[in-house]
Parts: sequence; C-alpha cells; structure tokens
Amino acid sequence: MSSTIVRGQKTDVTKNRPGLSQFSLLLGWQAPDAMELDTSAFLLQANGRVASDDDLIFYGNAGNGFIRYIEQGSGTDRRRFDIQLSSIPQQIDKIAITLTIYNAEIPGHTFSRMQQMYIRGVVDSGQTEVFRYNLEAGFSNETAIVIGELYRYQGEWKFAAVGAGYFGGLQELCGSYGVEVEAPAEPQSTSPPPPPAPPVQQTPPSVPPSAPPAAPSPPPAPLNLSKIELKKKGDVINLQKKPGGALGELLINLNWNRKQGKSGGFFGFGGSSTQGADLDLGCLYELQDGSKGVVQALGNRFGSLTMEPYISLDADDRTGERSNGENMRINGNRLSEIKRVLVFSFIYEGISRWTEADGVVTIQQQGGPDIIVRLDEPDNRRTMCAVAMIQNVGDTFSIEKVVQYFSGHREMDLAFNWNMRWTAGRK
Repeated sequence: MSSTIVRGQKTDVTKNRPGLSQFSLLLGWQAPDAMELDTSAFLLQANGRVASDDDLIFYGNAGNGFIRYIEQGSGTDRRRFDIQLSSIPQQIDKIAITLTIYNAEIPGHTFSRMQQMYIRGVVDSGQTEVFRYNLEAGFSNETAIVIGELYRYQGEWKFAAVGAGYFGGLQELCGSYGVEVEAPAEPQSTSPPPPPAPPVQQTPPSVPPSAPPAAPSPPPAPLNLSKIELKKKGDVINLQKKPGGALGELLINLNWNRKQGKSGGFFGFGGSSTQGADLDLGCLYELQDGSKGVVQALGNRFGSLTMEPYISLDADDRTGERSNGENMRINGNRLSEIKRVLVFSFIYEGISRWTEADGVVTIQQQGGPDIIVRLDEPDNRRTMCAVAMIQNVGDTFSIEKVVQYFSGHREMDLAFNWNMRWTAGRK
C-alpha cells in the first residue's frame, strides 16, 4: 500500500520490508518543451558531503555498482534511479535526489513554470509503489531543487521529503555537497584589490609545540561538466536533447601524440620521428532506409554534410603535423535519417604501434559536454580500431565506447554486421 507524504515528512523504506534490496526512485514532471531538466543523485557521507566527484550520479556518470541512472523512454516517469540497498557502502549515509534546469541562463527558465513534479519509491521491479511525494506549487525563480533524501537511520533506510529550492542551479548544489565544478572564467575587475587579511594568531613560543597535525587530504579535482569521458568499454551516454529534435552539427575529432619513437624512424629506418605519420579517421554508416557506406580519406570517400550520408570528413592529414588532428562532422539535424555510425581509426602509414600514438577521439555537441573516448588497451598487432558506436535512439544519439582492434576493414565489418563488399584502395 502506497503512502502519500508531504514536504518535511519522513517515511520508512526497509523497516517493514525485511530483506528488501532492490529499490527504485522514479521522478516525473510537466515543463515547457523549451526547458531541459537534469536529474542528479549525490552520494553523501555523514558530514553531508561527497567523498569524490564520482559520487555525483547523473547522465554523464550513470552508475557505480549499486546505483544506476536511467532515462525513461515513455510514460509519466521521466527519470529513474535503481538502487541496490544491500550493496551501498557503509560510508554513504545519505542519497540526495535533485532536479536542475539545464538551460537556466535563459530568462524565465525557472521552477515557477514547472507543474506536477513528483518522486515515488517502488519495489518489486516497479510493480509496487511504497510512497509518493508530490511537490506543491509555489516555487519562484529557483533553478535547482533538492527533492528528497534516502538516508540511514538505526540500521534501516528512510526517505525524507525535502522540496528545498536553490537559485544557483547545479553549480550551487555541487558547491553545497563538496563537488567542485569548473566555472567559466570571470572577467577581470577594474576595482582595486581587497586589503590583505590580518595575520593569523600564532601559538606563543612559551607553549611547548605539539606534534604537527596530519596533512589534510587534497581536495578532489574539479568536476568538469563540459567534458565527460567514457572510461570503460560498453559505457554509453546520450547526447543532450534539443527542442524540436535538431541536434545541430556534431564534430568528431581524432588527435594523437606526435612525439613517438626515436629519431631513427618508426620502422627503424632514417628520418624524423613524425615523418609520414598518418593516423586516419573514418566511419561506417547505415541510414534508416537501409543504405550503407564508408566515409574515409582512403578512396577519397569524404562524404557530404548536406546530402546523404550527412557525414563529412575534413581534409586528410597526411603529414601527422596538424595540431588539431582530423575532423569528421555529422549533421545532427538529419537525426531521423541516420540509423547508426561506427567511428573508427586506422594506421595508414608512419606509426608502427598504437601504444606510440596515444590516440583520443572527442565528440563535440552544441550546447552539451564534450564526449571523450581514448584509444586505450592497444593491440599493436592490428592496424584498425573501432572507437565508438553512435546510434539513433529516437530523439537523440547515444554514444557507446567500443575500442576494439581489427586487422582491417573487412574484419571490422563482419564484427558489426555491416555486410559490405571491400576492395583494396589508396589515397
């Protein structure tokens, strides 16, 4: 039987459910189409702060073994956190669930325009609702809300309906919970600097010195919400959705270390360490109508951004000396016509080992964070690397880290069921 709770009220989660482990929190709301909302969970210690930036769970860090962030595809429930209660580490005392407005810099984008916001707790794979908290109207210019907190109490888990608003968006919440966010540089002020702080009172010399205190732990590195790295094979993230389904242009950049090897050349012959180095970028594509193909410099298949396949490769870097590497662009406004894209890199000439290349692919989107995929776990016996799979998931693209190495195009094609015919080619 579900109970309805109000702001400030607490309710039991596990006390009357011995052995409960699987628990989910689902959120829903109604908002104007132009407003984008982000959902986050902060994993807090007893001091009310995170232990590291990894304890912020959101679309760019979807889980860590006992909690998982999910975007619901249909229905009134828009976001979901699946939680394995029995696996939560003891040092985590509380999980704060928050909502923030992504594009809060736009005038009028505040929670005053939100309606029918709620959070509900469910068990039995979502079949049984335990409680429901409907957030009352009455917010004004807030751009962030702590909806509620799942917390420990005398060995049990309880939920508290908070409903507290903040005016500083996600950055304000991160600051209050100990997550450092890299903010844009502030313009330099022309006003005179403030006077120096007075000196700190020192211990009188007559008092015997005590043992020096332990050095404080270094603060966690700032969380850069403008860059998200897919660290493990199979990691997936959805690109930021835009009103009307237009994603704009996606820029895929391949870059690598240009200081490989010794002066004797990559293959042991003469020449400089970068002479003739050529790490290439390309992709296999499949459109919704079933047509398939490849975009790459090999065979001069540079594609087109305005016509099929709506994917275009910039000029080929045959020297390896361009500092910005190689770029490929996808027309995200043609999302509905693209089914999937497999981004790959291959060694055309010059570099003998992936370990010397240290390659990285960056996928840049308009109005969203950069997605970083490193060409790690290299296999120096093979010359081709399938880097990332981009797939149409209805209203945006998903990006999955692949980083799998192959001997050539044909072998990679078979692994991903493209089923195309291949012939030898040159630039």
